[in-house]
Amino acid sequence: MPCTARTRETDGVAIVDLSGRFTLGDAAGVIRSCVKSLVDGGHRNILLNLADVTHMDSAAGLGELIGSYQLVKKNGGDLKLLNAQKSVADVLRITRLDTVFKIYDNEGEAVSSFQGTAKA
Repeated sequence: MPCTARTRETDGVAIVDLSGRFTLGDAAGVIRSCVKSLVDGGHRNILLNLADVTHMDSAAGLGELIGSYQLVKKNGGDLKLLNAQKSVADVLRITRLDTVFKIYDNEGEAVSSFQGTAKA
């Protein structure tokens, strides 16, 4: 299954709907290039929707998340996660990245969490 990243915007928050298996080789740079494009376009508040992500390995998945998080933070923004499926949530928990990322199960709640900081 190819990795895809589709973007949309809600209330000034850029939402990236990710899907597929994020493994080395299949997904090299997909997340980071999408987030970089959003940041370069002026977006500072980004929500990654992981609902259709079936697997994330340490290089293409977690490495991309961490690099993207650092990029957004460096540019004065925030990056949060939405709908992490059990396999992805387990990896985030095991690596303790669940203490770095704010993870939401409800899109409305996640978008509202940017309130007061949302910029187009």
